[in-house]
Amino acid sequence: MGILQIAIVIVILILLVKPLGTYLYYVFSNEANRTDRGFAPVEKAIYAVTGLKNRSGMTWKMYGLSFILTNIVLVGAGYLILRLQTLLPLNPNGIGNMEQTLAFNTVISFMTNTNLQHYSGETGLSYFSQMAVITMMMFTSAATGLCVAIAFVRGVTSRGERIGNFFEDFVKAHVRVFFPLALIVTLTLVALQVPQTLQPALTVNTLEGGEQHIAIGPIASLEAIKHLGTNGGGFFGVNSAHPFENPSALTNVIEILSMWSLSAALPYTYGLFARNRKQGWVIFSAMMILFLLFLSLVYAAESAGNPVLNRLGIDASQGSMEGKEVRFGIAQSALFTTVTTAATTGSVNNMHDTLTPLGGITPLALMMLNCVFGGKGVGLVNMLMYAMLAVFLAGLMVGRTPEFLGRKIEPREMKLIAIAILAHPLIILAPTGIALAAELGKAAISNPGFHGITQVLYEYASSAANNGSGFEGLGDNTPFWNISTGIVMLLGRYISMIALLAVAGSLASKQWVPETLGTFRTDNRLFVGILVGTVLIIGALTFLPAIVLGPIAEQVTIR
Repeated sequence: MGILQIAIVIVILILLVKPLGTYLYYVFSNEANRTDRGFAPVEKAIYAVTGLKNRSGMTWKMYGLSFILTNIVLVGAGYLILRLQTLLPLNPNGIGNMEQTLAFNTVISFMTNTNLQHYSGETGLSYFSQMAVITMMMFTSAATGLCVAIAFVRGVTSRGERIGNFFEDFVKAHVRVFFPLALIVTLTLVALQVPQTLQPALTVNTLEGGEQHIAIGPIASLEAIKHLGTNGGGFFGVNSAHPFENPSALTNVIEILSMWSLSAALPYTYGLFARNRKQGWVIFSAMMILFLLFLSLVYAAESAGNPVLNRLGIDASQGSMEGKEVRFGIAQSALFTTVTTAATTGSVNNMHDTLTPLGGITPLALMMLNCVFGGKGVGLVNMLMYAMLAVFLAGLMVGRTPEFLGRKIEPREMKLIAIAILAHPLIILAPTGIALAAELGKAAISNPGFHGITQVLYEYASSAANNGSGFEGLGDNTPFWNISTGIVMLLGRYISMIALLAVAGSLASKQWVPETLGTFRTDNRLFVGILVGTVLIIGALTFLPAIVLGPIAEQVTIR
């Protein structure tokens, strides 16, 4: 039954790939199409108000500078709101200003599409902050990631140094993608009993005759963009495990598809830009193979139950249900865990800290690889990076000049790709080592031993992958953790984006090389296998020792 539930969701996703991927192509192709009819007037009004009259194409340097400066302005505005929320409207519960290091961490977290939360949403933020900072950045950070991915795709598939106009792409991403989809999902969730209100917390009488305050607020709208934008920050501290955020199995499936569909559709969009749909399906197939491998691991591990409890004779027929909601069970919990870390959403419907050691490898590994579907655009860009690396390695082995989509892959591109690949493990493993050695870091660990190593490793992997989910059990709302994870989130977001935009700019400026019989093909099953193998080998070489010290060592001790 559990496998059937999972299979149905995956089939629905695959059916959505082509129509969504085609729609994204129409949005960003800059060619006249049917989407102009309803959206063009709105965009023209925005261009007029903002003074965006010149929307000519940009070089990769100008495109990168434009998105970075836009993000800096939004970070500054968000920080001020969090620090001054007691003076601002829509604060019926009288929530105080956010502490400065926590405000730094929070605003960086949401601007980098990480949404790591070192606070509990219902008690740490006013309604104004939830909407003007959190929800706003959920839109803008997702739009930024999508724009960079589209610019990268243009660079590797088009002939010319211009990769589009960031501000035009930014407006289109909001008006044609995230606003309409968020409205549909919001209304659907409201119909399925997810609250959407600006009323203060409810005060109810308990059965014992006391009073209880129940937090409510504009939850459905936040849930919609939280998943569509692969953001992940929850209105409540327990995120999508809370019945107000995710009340039923049906809303659970809607949230899974919301955070998965656009990321899964982008490879098809890439195939349309490349004028070769097989290219898109190759990337999608590689992602899906890796996804199914890790999904199988967590589902099997959680279904088998906790070895310690099994030895005590406790009934494990339902699997390891610790930290999971009964209304979801093992299947939908395992699927949600895999999707939220594959798509770097960070939303959780069960506590990852309570996963079995082997089950905990899945979310860790997916964030470490950071190329299996990924957040808005991130997964596609990173997988294309691995595709270029695979072409380069295959070319060296068979003695052919490495080419990708009609462009030669040369030392400049490989140096930039090496920077992007090596930066990711460096900003995970180096801070993990520092935190485990420093007293300020060790003081936050609630479970010393191998599990404690996993807690720290997970926190930095989540930050570097801009995922935002937490292993929990870690006392992370301290200046040490707020500042260190904030820095890691910044590096994880912008180093790879800038390096890969540079790759796109370099390829876009090159002469087109005609395909010959000697050209190494990148649109067949063989290349799918090479690509999957490249990802797994690079991932194992960089991260396997750390995983051995954490979840694998813990599994050995409880067998």
